[in-house]
Amino acid sequence: MTILITGGAGFIGSNFIPYFLNKHQDTQVINLDKLTYAGELSNLDEVSSNRNYNFVKGDIYNRKLIEDLFKTYRFNGVIHFAAESHVDNSIENPGEFINTNIVGTFNLLDVAKANWMTPSNQPKKNCIKNRFLHISTDEVYGSLGNSGLFTEKTPYAPNSPYSASKASSDFLVRSYFHTYGMNVVTTNCSNNYGPKQHDEKLIPTIIRKALSNENIPIYGDGKNVRDWLFVDDHCKGIDLVYQYGKAGETYNIGGNNEHNNIYIANKICEILDKIKPKRVSYKNQISFVKDRLGHDFRYAIDASKIEKELGWSAAENFETGIKKTVNWYLNKYNF
Repeated sequence: MTILITGGAGFIGSNFIPYFLNKHQDTQVINLDKLTYAGELSNLDEVSSNRNYNFVKGDIYNRKLIEDLFKTYRFNGVIHFAAESHVDNSIENPGEFINTNIVGTFNLLDVAKANWMTPSNQPKKNCIKNRFLHISTDEVYGSLGNSGLFTEKTPYAPNSPYSASKASSDFLVRSYFHTYGMNVVTTNCSNNYGPKQHDEKLIPTIIRKALSNENIPIYGDGKNVRDWLFVDDHCKGIDLVYQYGKAGETYNIGGNNEHNNIYIANKICEILDKIKPKRVSYKNQISFVKDRLGHDFRYAIDASKIEKELGWSAAENFETGIKKTVNWYLNKYNF
């Protein structure tokens, strides 16, 4: 069996590939990644010599490349991580998000359909079990007030070019199930954190700035709330959905760890105060900066569907996961 994983050099993908290869040792993985600023091949050093792993540098916007890869490897499945994902960047340069998140997803779906389905929209004889898993985000649902949770039935209400492009890709995936009968599944996750995340994201930024004695920038008043999911728990959920999820369904994966941004900053500073103490607390470096345009107030996921149907549960709470994360970055930054 051979699986195409897109965006495997990114944060979640580079955690997922070692997990997947270890668990499915008879499966070959082809990792297609454009290696933008967010892709880091060194995050996959642990699998670089694995006989079941191959890396291909390329862009999912390039349909001809995808067609050639399907012809060469005859993929039995696709696990699609590749996406432009930084909200600030989508505000400044939305075109890249349209190209990658919408057109790129369409290319993957359409080439998979051409290879897996007959003209009458039935799976080819040797492709009955082939599956396309699309990794998405809770941001497609918009913003919550002080209460409530996103479920798989929450209406979409994206508020940034990033989330709008991901919502569009979700709808494309849905349409290939309902129109063509393709075996597709979608996961929508809450905010991931953990090892290998790009330096620009909130938690690595807090750690990096703290250790460098710089101001720790927090948008607005720091009251924006996110549901934090440790990346290893997300990887387990993705694998369960790929293996056992019902075709055409969406599964929300969340950590049940709601915290606002100022809590996150203070918690990291408290950990650093204990393991890397200095004369004054790192909390003194926290500073508030102009809020992001269209900044959603709160996200929180109801993960009961994947828990009940597939037996998934998060192993890490935020207190344990953030300590592991801080220690990983201390090693990365040589502190």
